[in-house]
Amino acid sequence: MSESWYEIKNINELDSPALVVLPERVKHNIQLAIDMIGDVSRLRPHIKTNKSPDVARLMLKAGITKFKCATIAEAEMLAQCNAPDILLAYQPLGPKLDRFVSLVKKYPSTKFSCLTDNIVAANEQAAIFNSNGLTVPVFIDLNVGMNRTGISPNEKAIELANHCLILKGITLVGLHAYDGHIRDADFEMKKQNCDEAFATVEKLNEKLKLPIIIMGGSPAFSVHCKRKNIECSPGTFVYWDKGYTDLCPEQGFLPAAVIITRVISIPSSNKICTDLGHKSVAAENEITRRIFFLNVEGLKPVGQSEEHLVLEASENHSYKTGDIFYGLPYHICPTVALYERVFTVENGKATGEWKNVARDRKITI
Repeated sequence: MSESWYEIKNINELDSPALVVLPERVKHNIQLAIDMIGDVSRLRPHIKTNKSPDVARLMLKAGITKFKCATIAEAEMLAQCNAPDILLAYQPLGPKLDRFVSLVKKYPSTKFSCLTDNIVAANEQAAIFNSNGLTVPVFIDLNVGMNRTGISPNEKAIELANHCLILKGITLVGLHAYDGHIRDADFEMKKQNCDEAFATVEKLNEKLKLPIIIMGGSPAFSVHCKRKNIECSPGTFVYWDKGYTDLCPEQGFLPAAVIITRVISIPSSNKICTDLGHKSVAAENEITRRIFFLNVEGLKPVGQSEEHLVLEASENHSYKTGDIFYGLPYHICPTVALYERVFTVENGKATGEWKNVARDRKITI
């Protein structure tokens, strides 16, 4: 019987729980994203998913020069890889703003930018940048329905844009909008909702005439990648996960990150316990939507704690301690943040590791 793509020949050398990554699949996903968008200069991947300099270098090698991130540590990791253009897709204020200034000064060969979404924040950013002798590019963060951050794309946004234009220390260069609230599995419905959200951004920019629009993440990438003259910033695509496999059937990205867990106990005749606790897989979803097992069926998660996952099995099951389960996380991004490193698997063997350097809150700054 042929081995499945996820099986590891030397699995007995790998302790569990573990997160493993298949670099050839990562490379495939990077190239597919480039092929889908058609112009690598319009691709600005979000690094939050992988948090890895090894993945960043694969992207740079593929010709990607623009990146997006959410934390100072992610930005510094990218700068250490000599990424030419980094957007901190966050509004830095207070101590974070001071750290951002230090970052800009420490890595002068990288062009840094950030977000702003209100006049008070823009004033603080401009004052700090100007007092440090800097002029930093900023994007106005727009709320197109996510209702998390951003300003509505209406007269308020025009007022903010006009205010930014008179401030010393910042240069207004574009608009940024994340439509992560659009979760339609049906592509035509997804496209309709994405088009409606984008239309509000487009209408605003007819008045502002800013040179750059950054739009969307992984779910909407298949829609936005077809637009002309906008940048797209998917993140999950490099590793993919079960959640987006289900949500985005039109996208051909391959799952490239797999969780390894072992049966460690058989507490009763119809229950088994693995070593996959909250510390090893993202646990924000309800318990049946945290991991999807690839090599076993019919197991129902019924309990999870920090170091254990209890699964309900049939009374006549044949599972035993030591059995290996391979699974896809439903949400890979916070799962990666739980691991200091991933183990790389090539030609069916675990042979190396990549450090998730940017899972730390701080690297040097």
